[in-house]
Amino acid sequence: MPNHYFSFKQFTVYQDACAMKVCTDACVQGAYTAAWLREQSPVSRILDIGTGTGLLSLMLAQQSEAAITGIELDPAAAGQARTNFDASPWKERLQVIETDAKQLPAGEPYDFIVTNPPFYEGDLKSVDQLRNQAMHAITLDYSELLQVIATQLSAAGRFSVLLPYKPFAEFKALAETTGFSLQEVLHVKQSEQHDYFRSVGIFGRKVTVTLPSTEQFMSIREADKKTYTAAFIGLLKPYYLFL
Repeated sequence: MPNHYFSFKQFTVYQDACAMKVCTDACVQGAYTAAWLREQSPVSRILDIGTGTGLLSLMLAQQSEAAITGIELDPAAAGQARTNFDASPWKERLQVIETDAKQLPAGEPYDFIVTNPPFYEGDLKSVDQLRNQAMHAITLDYSELLQVIATQLSAAGRFSVLLPYKPFAEFKALAETTGFSLQEVLHVKQSEQHDYFRSVGIFGRKVTVTLPSTEQFMSIREADKKTYTAAFIGLLKPYYLFL
């Protein structure tokens, strides 16, 4: 049974009220996205679509000065994210809105959007409805997600998305038809002995992306499946307690 909380160096994520718990691949997305943002011009407003526990918002808040809004459909998860935000050092810059992303009004556009959307669009579902909502595209499919991003993102904005490795190419093609281009992608293996299983992509609008996309690769663990790789340690060291 997962712990009801996960402690990082600068914040703690309580997760007992959330269907989806803190996982390594989401931590990779948060750390990779934060590192990418540090190399860019500072952003002032970030939107986290489907914030869940608030993990990604907290990781980005640690490495930026941006005001971050997390939106979450599930009331229990929204409440837990709000509790996690309020207990963090950056509570003044973090807020949660309990809403369906498709119902979020178009207001001042966001400079950056981060999302860990539902996986497994066509796979079998479990008997746990909240886990289904978190893991399957039953409330927001990829096309709808891209439409929400297109509505909420500024003209020069970028967005980060975490997806399974195999469907990533399909999402990339769909993003291109929506007016976005891939700028950078990180493909991730569980270990040197495994196949790639996750991809973190940074996209921008086609009019703002002129260079070919950069493709990177990383394994979480060495071939022994126990030791973290140097690349993983370098990425997660600002967050993980024992790195």
